[in-house]
Amino acid sequence: MIVGVKLIIAVTDGDWFDLLSRKPNLSEVNFWAPSAANFRALQPGELFLFKLHAPRNYIVGGGIFAYATALPCSLAWEAFGEGNGARSLLEMRSRIARYRRADPGDRSDFEIGCRVLTQPFFFDERDWISAPSSWSPNIVTFKTYGTDDAEGLALWEAVNDRLHQPQAGGF
Repeated sequence: MIVGVKLIIAVTDGDWFDLLSRKPNLSEVNFWAPSAANFRALQPGELFLFKLHAPRNYIVGGGIFAYATALPCSLAWEAFGEGNGARSLLEMRSRIARYRRADPGDRSDFEIGCRVLTQPFFFDERDWISAPSSWSPNIVTFKTYGTDDAEGLALWEAVNDRLHQPQAGGF
């Protein structure tokens, strides 16, 4: 019996992707969310993919989901540093405030959702994967797929093809 594989595609900030895609040999990254809502879409070891905001509707990389937790922004910075996809705590906090639509004068240590990914990978632009046809423009967080349906299987195969090219890293 073949067991299906579950994966998600999550929308990511272009600046987060741009910074991290230029950092070789990352062992883990924090795919943070601006709020601390629980994340239960994946189990440890499942595939977490990221897609840029429209109009760049492409899957540009991913990682292996390790765990999710909620942390104050300052602790997330201490734990992951530039693995948060920002050059400084101030830059990270500014992005969080923008996504939360917080008052720019608010100095709260925002609690954020941390989705920790191991073995992150970032595709070169020539290898970006178009978002699946079922991807709706009004999705603002993520959508779950599985290899037990044609679209999820095609996505799984496209990612694996790219990861197993000589210039790309594998799992």
